[in-house]
Order: sequence, then structure tokens, then C-alpha cells
Amino acid sequence: MKHNETRTVGLLSRIVNRIILIFYRLMGWKVVEPFPIDVKKCVIAGAPHTSNWDFVFFAGATHHEKVQPNFMGKHTLFQGMMRNFMLDMGGIGVDRRKSGGTIEQLKDEYDAREELNLVIACEGTRNSDGKWKSGFYNIAKAAGVPIVLAYADNDKRTIGFSSPIMPSGNYGEDLLQIAQWFRSKIPDLDRYKVLEQQAKDIIAGRNDI
Repeated sequence: MKHNETRTVGLLSRIVNRIILIFYRLMGWKVVEPFPIDVKKCVIAGAPHTSNWDFVFFAGATHHEKVQPNFMGKHTLFQGMMRNFMLDMGGIGVDRRKSGGTIEQLKDEYDAREELNLVIACEGTRNSDGKWKSGFYNIAKAAGVPIVLAYADNDKRTIGFSSPIMPSGNYGEDLLQIAQWFRSKIPDLDRYKVLEQQAKDIIAGRNDI
């Protein structure tokens, strides 16, 4: 897997990534819709987020696809002995105290790199009812990069990615397109039904962004 930083990746992160990939394969997970090959920068919007194991299986899938996943973390996690490991694993330190906030810092990261695939669990928490936070969309729009959707079917142990979607600026309409893509994969999942209704409510002016 090609890393998106130029420095040498440490031994510990290589071992951890190898263990994740082995576990992913042993558990019988597989990618049924591959990551779009020509995309080098994007926001990967994943759902549903129901377990801490989601990260392991999804990381295994991205490594299988030879894609380096990136994630946000509090800037204090990128200090001292943990700094190199966090960077090697794809972490991006964000200091929420800085002017411009998280979105501006991430835009700068996208501008500075040739490759960046930021993974966001758009529901926020495992206990979500299925409604999404809009941060993923605002980041993609500010950075001028597409959104790639990712779903996990726990029953079939399959993971799939969408074609890239460029934010149009109309959040409600784009969210409805996103929700309908997810529902086409697992039609009866309640969280996807909630997401679709959220998008319709935004379009109708019954919900804020």
C-alpha cells in the first residue's frame, strides 16, 4: 500500500496494518464494489457506524484496495512518542483552538498533499439514529474534493464504495442522492431510512443542516 507521506513509515505501524489486514481476511470480509481507482483526494463518508470493530474491518478493506485511509485526531495526540505512529496510521492532527477551525485546517492539508482520503463516520456516534452531521460535506466542499461513499453489510460481511460525488452546494439534494445510494445497498436498514427522511426534511425546509 502506498502511503501518502514521503517519509519512511515506522515498523510498528507496518505491523499493526498487517495485523488488521490479516484479521479482515480471516473474518471473511470482502470488497464487492472497489474504491474508484482514479481518486487521489476525497472524503470517504462511511455508514452505518454500529461498533468499534467498524474501524478494523474498514481499515482492512482500504488496505486491501491499496488506499491509505486518513482520520482526524486531536492535536495533542500527535505529540511525543505517539506522533510518528499516529502520522504513519494516517492521522491528521487538528487544533480546534486555531482561527478558521477544523475545516480550514483540513483544506490546507488537502492543498498540501498529492493524496488524502479522509474517512468520516458521518453519523457521529454508534448510538446515532441514522441522521448525519454535515461536517463531511462542508470539508469536501471547502477542499474542492469529491465524496466517496462507503457501506458495510454486517450480515454478508461485504464492503462497497461509490463513484465520486462532487458537492453541488445544495446539501439537501446531495444528501438525498447519498441516502438513496445507501438504501440501494441495504434497503431495509432503519438508519438509511432515517437518513433519507432527513434529506427530504432539509429539502422541504423542515430541518436545518
